[in-house]
Amino acid sequence: MKRVDDFRLRFGDKEYVPIMIGGMGVDISTSELALEAARLGGIGHISDAMVEDVSDRRFDTTFVKDKTKLYKFNINNMDKAVVQFDLGRLAEAQRLHIGRTMEAKKGPGLIFVNCMEKLTMNGPRETLRVRLNAALDAGIDGITLSAGLHFNSFGLMADHPRFREAKLGIIVSSVRALQIFLRKNQKLDRLPDYVIVEGPLAGGHLGFGMDDWQNYDLHTITGEVLAYLKGENLDIPVIAAGGVFTGSDAVSFLEMGAAGVQVATRFTITKECGLPDKVKQEYVKATEDDIVVNGISPTGYPMRMLKSTPAIGTNTRPGCESYGYLLDATGNCAYINSYNREVTANGGSDKGVKVMDKTCLCTHMRNFNCWTCGHYTYRLKDTTHKLANGDYQILTAEHVFRDYQFSTDNRIALPAKEEAEAA
Repeated sequence: MKRVDDFRLRFGDKEYVPIMIGGMGVDISTSELALEAARLGGIGHISDAMVEDVSDRRFDTTFVKDKTKLYKFNINNMDKAVVQFDLGRLAEAQRLHIGRTMEAKKGPGLIFVNCMEKLTMNGPRETLRVRLNAALDAGIDGITLSAGLHFNSFGLMADHPRFREAKLGIIVSSVRALQIFLRKNQKLDRLPDYVIVEGPLAGGHLGFGMDDWQNYDLHTITGEVLAYLKGENLDIPVIAAGGVFTGSDAVSFLEMGAAGVQVATRFTITKECGLPDKVKQEYVKATEDDIVVNGISPTGYPMRMLKSTPAIGTNTRPGCESYGYLLDATGNCAYINSYNREVTANGGSDKGVKVMDKTCLCTHMRNFNCWTCGHYTYRLKDTTHKLANGDYQILTAEHVFRDYQFSTDNRIALPAKEEAEAA
């Protein structure tokens, strides 16, 4: 019986443990979590979602406070087009968050940053260009392009001196999406260094339709992508993601030709994960019936989460003057429209109003009140010990990583019993 450790992910002449920890925002995939993955010889992600707020919390900067003060006059205005990001400060926050992480890196692995195209920030092209190039400035090992098709993202980095040095990858959920991406970037003579194939059981935003995501499965899509790349004589490593819960799950993809797997759900209940401890307990206590796929994200993508998440059915006033990460090129956001609709229907007051069809993703993600999760979150209780007080033992990232790396027969290694009793 093979183990994940019997395989290696190769970039050029270098080899890595074929385990990649996914990029969960906002600061759920922390620097500490990514650093552990790199120390252990794999690949860790940080996320640049709401990077100015992350910088403020980590490094005592004042990006959000200063932006709020600048646009305070607009707080009661339904029109948010005036709310713009200072590109210089955005670059500063990105370089600070990524630079400090890279300075702390030890071990043979790599650290990537997850960049979502759907963080349109009232300037989709300009803000994405700044985020991508600032990440390269800060020495990031690689950039994963996510939450969008990223047809022009390579072009936004093409003039950077590290454009062909850093590892650049794309997340897709179909062969067609990959084909379009490759065609759009053909003139740059720069292939992606890896392709992450994300299936319908992943956490957070899904690259499928709200009504048909159940019709797809990761093994089939991965096989289609592998066959397409082989047919085109393209040697691009494929990483399978979404629903890879055990080392044996991972081996099943590695044996079919995937170069690695991306995993995240099991790391949500580790000490290094950025979720508050009380939220980690919500995850580990969840049952299968507690997990839903809904359309409340303003991005338009379906999103998987715990149905008890506080982000569902709120009347949060849009906080765009402080955040505004999902404002489109016209300064609009689907949540703003839904919020204004409900307030208008309530005579101009938000008292007692509940916005059910959308959520203020910025505010709730910033406050860890949008509990996005993978399909197999209900199995987390099988990976740890229940304590006398009813809570569950929080694991270490190393424990989970090593279990993926060395387990066989779909077994899951529990932490040492004495640790649970001492907790």
